[in-house]
Amino acid sequence: MQRVVVYIDGFNLYYGLREKSWQRYYWLDVCKLAKNLLLPHQNLQAVRYFTTRIAPDPIDPDKKSRQDTYIEALETLPDLKILYGYYLPKQRSCSKCGNAWKTYEEKMTDVNIAVELLGDGQDGLFDTALVVSGDSDLVGPVRAVLNRYPNKRMVIAFPPARASKALRKVATASFTIGRDKLKASQLPNKISSPGGYILKRPPSWR
Repeated sequence: MQRVVVYIDGFNLYYGLREKSWQRYYWLDVCKLAKNLLLPHQNLQAVRYFTTRIAPDPIDPDKKSRQDTYIEALETLPDLKILYGYYLPKQRSCSKCGNAWKTYEEKMTDVNIAVELLGDGQDGLFDTALVVSGDSDLVGPVRAVLNRYPNKRMVIAFPPARASKALRKVATASFTIGRDKLKASQLPNKISSPGGYILKRPPSWR
């Protein structure tokens, strides 16, 4: 059996779903998705999920609590490792009217993925690395793994609306995640946390 480790770029996947207006699939069991993406001759070794805790949003006050609930739900999955980046505040302004406002940019995910890919490759944890992302910043890490370990395979699973020609060119293989895989990979509507608290699927998403 071919050993597979799956690396999921949480923000890239989220924005792909949002662009497709597939909010109904936000409550995603990423470990189940990883298993549903494997081929019959492959065996799942581990799942790495990369994300960032967002800042409160005055336009959408419930946004942070929805993410917190989702991450708490993911933390109940026994085979999942979550790795965090950080949210960098940035000041933007309008060149015409001079109005200024604060925005945020997610940072460190591509670096964290690169570190895990190279470390897992060095430790011999996978024969195939399956990277769920369409971020072209990952071209360098993908190429580095293939150059260092030519017998390993690097496969890219593009989130909806997130394909990258550069990633497709450098990877061993690539494909786009379909609606059927997402639909079949949802968390239960209610989940019990280790402390006995019931986590519920948010009634609406944006």
